[in-house]
Amino acid sequence: MVDTATGSYANPAGAYTRDSNYITTRITADGHDGYPVEPGRYRLVVSRACPWANRAIIVRRLLGLEEALSLGVCGPTHDKRSWTFDLDPGGVDPVLGIERIQDAYFARFPGYDRGITVPAIVDVPTGQVVTNDYAQITLDLSTEWRAYHRPGAPDLYPEPLRAEIDAVNEVVYADVNNGVYRCGFAGTQQAYEEAYHRLFDRLDWLSARLAGQRYLVGDTITEADVRLFTTLVRFDAVYHGHFKCNRQKLTEMPVLWAYARDLFQTPGFGDTVDFDHIKRHYYQVHRDINPTGVVPVGPDLAGWLTPHGRETLGGRPFGDGTPPPPPRPDETVPAEHTPLGRVPR
Repeated sequence: MVDTATGSYANPAGAYTRDSNYITTRITADGHDGYPVEPGRYRLVVSRACPWANRAIIVRRLLGLEEALSLGVCGPTHDKRSWTFDLDPGGVDPVLGIERIQDAYFARFPGYDRGITVPAIVDVPTGQVVTNDYAQITLDLSTEWRAYHRPGAPDLYPEPLRAEIDAVNEVVYADVNNGVYRCGFAGTQQAYEEAYHRLFDRLDWLSARLAGQRYLVGDTITEADVRLFTTLVRFDAVYHGHFKCNRQKLTEMPVLWAYARDLFQTPGFGDTVDFDHIKRHYYQVHRDINPTGVVPVGPDLAGWLTPHGRETLGGRPFGDGTPPPPPRPDETVPAEHTPLGRVPR
């Protein structure tokens, strides 16, 4: 049976299987799917807890699409029905006027029975979901929304590198992004061990790749770095213990730890990360794994702000572009949910 809020289930062999039947309608410059790019028309709905949604938050920030595409933020926890807007006054999204993102799904597809997931883009005039195809959403923000990118926006999906970016993304998704879930939700020892070894074999491969180059593909930040980052930034806080991905912590993998800190300290990355929401989501929602719902106090976050030394490898984070400005006040992560707000005792 599919968990409608996550779109996942365990197959008969005990292996975790992610429901990949997403709403593939696209918002494009020419509107060929019936949804043309129009500033102010759509709302990107996310949760800061979710790694797949975190990708969209980062890309929107880097490209400077805040004015063109508004942001609705769900709370860090959900039930089997749907993510909710419990962070907003009265528990209602101020633009869409709904309490649950499922309302936007049902507005377009009554009785929708697949994963009601974030990120999702909603057509504000109709209140209907357009897409929850998280992989395509970020690519389209880079390619179809160009007319509304900020001056100096980086090219996160440069055409000459797309084949290599796609190839890296494919193995990182299978073995790392989804691999941690395959460990955490494995229903048998064999399924867990297979996922575990596959995950750490790929992390070793990534360490070797990144030992001599600052970014995954080319000498600038691309879509591939965004996709890997959102898993790495959650690794020690959640995946190492909660999902039993415990061969090593991220902080014990020198290359990946330095790479992750480099990105975290880059405007548009770390300033989107809410460690409080991340931990509350995984430890309070996954009661089959953590029945008590107790949320760990650690780990210490101060290390995220320490020097990483990756600049010695060269590279130009934004290519010929510039860093994004600071987050808007209404989209700023509370300081107490970040390393900046944590003072060692």
